[in-house]
Amino acid sequence: MQYIDDSLEGKRILITGGAGFIGSNLALYFQKHHRARVVVFDSFRSEKTFSNGHFKSLGHFKNLLDFKGEVIVGDITNKADLERLETYNFDYIFHQAAISDTTIIHQEEILRTNVNAYKDLLNLCVHQGVKMIYASSAGVYGNSPAPNRIGSGEIPENVYGFSKLMMDNLTQKYLEEYPNLSIVGLRYFNVYGNKEVYKGKTASMVLQLGLQALKQKRVRLFKKGEQKRDFVYIEDVIQANIKAMESKKSGVYNVGSGNARSFNDIIACLKENLGEFAVEYFDNPYAFFQTHTEADITLTKEFLGYAPRFSLEYGVRDYLLKIKEIHANGLWDAIVG
Repeated sequence: MQYIDDSLEGKRILITGGAGFIGSNLALYFQKHHRARVVVFDSFRSEKTFSNGHFKSLGHFKNLLDFKGEVIVGDITNKADLERLETYNFDYIFHQAAISDTTIIHQEEILRTNVNAYKDLLNLCVHQGVKMIYASSAGVYGNSPAPNRIGSGEIPENVYGFSKLMMDNLTQKYLEEYPNLSIVGLRYFNVYGNKEVYKGKTASMVLQLGLQALKQKRVRLFKKGEQKRDFVYIEDVIQANIKAMESKKSGVYNVGSGNARSFNDIIACLKENLGEFAVEYFDNPYAFFQTHTEADITLTKEFLGYAPRFSLEYGVRDYLLKIKEIHANGLWDAIVG
């Protein structure tokens, strides 16, 4: 679906983390609906892993097999790589690159990647008058009471959430210092949908539970499956990013469905489409686990014109076509082992 009328013909767009889940969806959206010049910047998958065994880069070339634009291989923490971007004179930057694994405890690496690199990109925006749209996270709210509102209960439980809060704070500082600068931060809640498979074990529970049900006729959930999340389909996340391009109101906004749903609700959606399967509940090993998130999207609706279109039921049903394909070709097993 096309979310803005302007063709963006001749506009230059940079997508950092453009080979990842959300970044690749954005790149292909622009290619399908607008004749803009899109440049993808990503470090791409390598053998490098964190101490927990998860890949350091979630970008994968297969997410971009249909992409016809330009690709630059680079690391956002490498200033020499960032310098290569200075000659392009971009109109928009969609900054999706980050360490997004909430189980990583290497604080210095996360803050250097998520915060310092963001500041470098903001300086590029200042020098060239580029509009910045960047990925923040519901992780900034930690276990604060829901619904989650901008400016309230911003008490992250892990260093990833803290890094995103520091990015949001940096945004406010730059907007005060440079009044003509345009920056929109989007606090993503629990995003699920096509092209997340290469996230492996950090992929959404919708994907993981769907594949478990297909493969084993049994799924595993933290006790007792009543933890609630604001699950938002990738199509709505793309909509929010595109709406942010048009917005005249800089700031930070929540991006979710506006409704909290339980993990057991996912199970119900899967059973409705796949039939019966067993559910095994086990103890949650993570002390920082969020038990209830729910996006207050009042400001997002008012200033971005964002209106979520996909319920959990619709999103899961639509996504299952791709999940069945992932299962049939053994892709998940090849990725996670």
